Amino acid sequence: MQLLMNLANMINILVESGAGNNTGFTYIGIGLGSIAFGLVGLGEGLVGYKTIETMGRNPEMYGKLRTGMIIADALTETTGIYMLLMCILMLFVA
Repeated sequence: MQLLMNLANMINILVESGAGNNTGFTYIGIGLGSIAFGLVGLGEGLVGYKTIETMGRNPEMYGKLRTGMIIADALTETTGIYMLLMCILMLFVA
């Protein structure tokens, strides 16, 4: 709760000091969006970890597991690519 209050106070200070200048909000958005990059890395690592663990228990399923892992990593990576695109757009367009 205290974190939300601090965030609300910080946004209020930016609004009062900006007077129509949204640069502060742009950088906050880029900072919050860049958290997604770390989460994408964690997600891909978890997919790889669980796949290798399952391959160790059931080696004859190697082909199907590898295919599923590649598809899951590709879907996870698209989140990071979309976030990168949004951060670039916020940095250079907004």
